[in-house]
Amino acid sequence: MMERKIEDSPLLVAQAGPLNGQRWPLRSKLIIGREASCDIVIADRQVSRHHATISLTHEGIIIEDLDSKNGTHRNGKLLEEAVVLEDGDVLQIALAQQFVYLSSDATLPLDAEGLVYPPPKTTMLHLEKRSRRVWIGDSEVTPPLSVAQYALLNMLYEHQGRVVSRADLIRTIWGEEQAVTVSEQALDALVRRLRDRLAEINSDHQFIVTVRGHGLRLDNPSIEE
Repeated sequence: MMERKIEDSPLLVAQAGPLNGQRWPLRSKLIIGREASCDIVIADRQVSRHHATISLTHEGIIIEDLDSKNGTHRNGKLLEEAVVLEDGDVLQIALAQQFVYLSSDATLPLDAEGLVYPPPKTTMLHLEKRSRRVWIGDSEVTPPLSVAQYALLNMLYEHQGRVVSRADLIRTIWGEEQAVTVSEQALDALVRRLRDRLAEINSDHQFIVTVRGHGLRLDNPSIEE
């Protein structure tokens, strides 16, 4: 198949929700909302009429919530003020639509539907970190993992074959400040949900292994070339 590159400009890509696969080059201010006059229309009652804006400024690409009813999240954190986007940021509009922001140097190959091809793989499970997408073999995990699920999987993926302590996982997923309030049961519940999501693609292999008394590790077999 022929590969087609995205334009050399900042890009907003819809990952999960009614706009999945659509993309918008960021050359001017974009208004996101339910109103038909918005630049990006999300026809969902959870979305406010004018929900959020993404603007080009001298500081960079800025996202700002417009006092929406159900909020705008960046990488799982509720926006309370305008912030500058960074490459790979995941944006959530209410619970209705998820986007990923790609900076101007992003050149992901796209298929005819506007979706990213599975990247070259050497292991059974593979992460595309720029867009925060996950494949098992040639099958993508859809809808995308939640922010917390992805953070857990990414931590294990970066330490493949090694045990990661539960304390390190909690600090990575929830942050230093919240880590002291996160229970072991919360981590266990997150692990169960992630295992279930991966089992939707491949139920024959247990990717996340519990090493009792130590932590978790990723069992990610190599693919023979």
